[in-house]
Amino acid sequence: MASFNKVILVGNLTRDPEVRYTTGGTAVTDVSLAVNRQWTDRSTNERKEETTFVEVTLWGRTAEIAGEYLSKGRPCLIEGRLQLDQWEDKETGKKRSKLKVVGDTLQLLGSRGDGGGQSTGGRPAARDTSSSQPAAESVPSRAPDQAFYDDVPKAPSDDEVPF
Repeated sequence: MASFNKVILVGNLTRDPEVRYTTGGTAVTDVSLAVNRQWTDRSTNERKEETTFVEVTLWGRTAEIAGEYLSKGRPCLIEGRLQLDQWEDKETGKKRSKLKVVGDTLQLLGSRGDGGGQSTGGRPAARDTSSSQPAAESVPSRAPDQAFYDDVPKAPSDDEVPF
C-alpha cells in the first residue's frame, strides 16, 4: 500500500523561536505558525477569514537558522511531514495525542523588516519614500563592455515581430 506524508505551510510566527539542544548536541526548536484562510460566503456574499495555528518542530541546522533569523510575526514557508505524538496524562491517566508538523525545510519570506523584528519594536520597518534609484545624471559612466550587460533590453520594433 502506498503512502505519502507531505505538508507545505506558509504563515506568520506567533512567538519567537527558542532553540534548545539535546544531550547529543542536536538543535531543536518548536515554533507555531498562524495560517490564514480567506473565502467568500456565497449565501451572504460576505468576506470571511479563519486562522489555524499549527505547531512545528524543527531540527538541526534548520532549527538554528529559525532561532537566528525568525521572530514573532515573520512570514515563512515550511515543508515537512505530519507526526502524531501520543502520551498518557500524568494527572488524569487518560491517553492524549497531538498532531504536529516536523519541518524538513524552512524558507524565510519577506524582508528583515517584515513582521515584528526586534529592531523595529514590533512594527513593520519604515520604508524610505525618497527615490531609491539615482538620477540619470549621477550614474557613473561605465566601460563599454560593462554597459552591454547592464543595459535593459528594448522592446522589439514592429518590423522584428514574426507575425
